[in-house]
Amino acid sequence: MEAMSVSVSDGPAIVAGYEYKLQLEADSPVFPEGCSLTAHVRTKVSDSNIIATLTTANGALARVSDMVVEVTISPAATANLPPGSIVMDVVRTDLEPDRHLNFTLEIPVVRPVTRGL
Repeated sequence: MEAMSVSVSDGPAIVAGYEYKLQLEADSPVFPEGCSLTAHVRTKVSDSNIIATLTTANGALARVSDMVVEVTISPAATANLPPGSIVMDVVRTDLEPDRHLNFTLEIPVVRPVTRGL
């Protein structure tokens, strides 16, 4: 089994109650045309509660190129997030068996000053 490497990159935090977008770029072409992707968003890996299910079918994961995918988390999904962080990973579901793409994201969550609009 291939070991998962760990790297830390600066990126935007999720602002609770607002839409979140992030483009992920892979080192190899893991997002070919026609691929199907799924990701679960949770407050921690061990949490059984799924905050949001992101897929290519529901538009929350959008293939940009063979090496880039855009993640979108709706305001409804971020609305009740407490300050802290969320975790997610991505699985290719068009392969048999499904293939985990071997990365996990931990994204900070902040509470906005302007809210309740």
